[in-house]
Amino acid sequence: MNRNFSASFLRFAAPLLLVLAPTLTWAQATPTPNRVDGYGAPNTTVPNPPNPTNQGETEVNILTSYYQQDGDHGAVEGGRGTQHLTDLTPTIILNIPLDSVTRVSANVGMDYYASASTDRIDQVLSSPSSSDTRYHVDLGYSRQLADKQTIVGLGGGFSKEYDYLSFNLTASWAHASADGNRELSVAGQAFFDRATLILPAELRPAGRGQEHGSGFDTRQSYNLNLVYSQVLTQRLQLAVSTELVAQRGLLSTPFHRVYFRETGGALGTAKTELLPRQRYKYPLGLRATYYATDLVQVRGFYRFYNDNFGIQAHTFELETPVKVTPFFVVYPFYRYHTQTSAKYFAPYLAHSLTDTYYTSDYDLASFSANKVGLGLRYSPVYGLGRFKTPFGGRVAKFKALDLRYAYYRQSTGLTANLISADLSFTMP
Repeated sequence: MNRNFSASFLRFAAPLLLVLAPTLTWAQATPTPNRVDGYGAPNTTVPNPPNPTNQGETEVNILTSYYQQDGDHGAVEGGRGTQHLTDLTPTIILNIPLDSVTRVSANVGMDYYASASTDRIDQVLSSPSSSDTRYHVDLGYSRQLADKQTIVGLGGGFSKEYDYLSFNLTASWAHASADGNRELSVAGQAFFDRATLILPAELRPAGRGQEHGSGFDTRQSYNLNLVYSQVLTQRLQLAVSTELVAQRGLLSTPFHRVYFRETGGALGTAKTELLPRQRYKYPLGLRATYYATDLVQVRGFYRFYNDNFGIQAHTFELETPVKVTPFFVVYPFYRYHTQTSAKYFAPYLAHSLTDTYYTSDYDLASFSANKVGLGLRYSPVYGLGRFKTPFGGRVAKFKALDLRYAYYRQSTGLTANLISADLSFTMP
């Protein structure tokens, strides 16, 4: 089930995905519920198309991550319940050359998650809502044009879980200067979502099914991503980006309870969360990469975020890859995020019955957050090993191994841990 379907795309594991494999973002049409390890990072749902200039080899990435979080401000219980969640996400990404200028890609995976907070939808522990699996498939096509400086791409996909179905379409265009020092890329993506409205047990209309309390609703999301990158010197590169997002339809989560000061917190006095049916997001980011020495890089990122819900946010990221040997890289990283609350947010028993819109989802609250972690990448020039495949006896090379750990903490008390791995293979 989609457990936090009103939340922003901006908060889910984007820094991890950018480091491990940008193409993994093809799969993130419907984000994992309450997963906040990447909150405030740049939205990467607009995919980078497969690059036809990497000729001749089929690339295979096998990725997996384990995520665990805990806190005591669960929106299912009106901002005061458990936020415990675990999530396991195996994914396979294929990038296949058709010829010297054309590539296709495929991204297939799943998310299996167990959520103690959504177990309270029925107020019965170990109910069917306590866990679910999301499946996703995304396909892409890209072609380098005759000028050798322009790449165009098309793609699409879907994801499916118990109460949520999402389809997406994307198109992209990227043009580099003749000397390769400048590039402008434009990508657009549209999501078309359909959600089953599952209400808290005590708020379901009499005579309706216990699972499908109030039928269905839809949401559409449109993203426009613009990135301009520039090589300033031999050691310094800069990129400016924005991703404009427009959403229409159901932005509330039907099983999020809100309790009001006039009626108290007794069972049956809550209402379901209610938010406007339009949201617009206006982020602006600046990324810099500085090659301090042949062995050390410094990667910095700043992002300003604003939306019509009243949230303003600032995000700072720093990553410093250090080449310990020619084939072994260690990269510590740190991220700081701070935001104001949405004008529709209030904690438990703080809303009034006269409010037009109301939510007690702490993802829309004012908070600051810190994330710190360490990544390790091992990529020998001849790979970690070779083996025969079932595909005509072709030999595959185990090219690289990437391991990563991150710890996240919010000023609201929410904490999270994330362990991930990326195994890279190539096949001629």
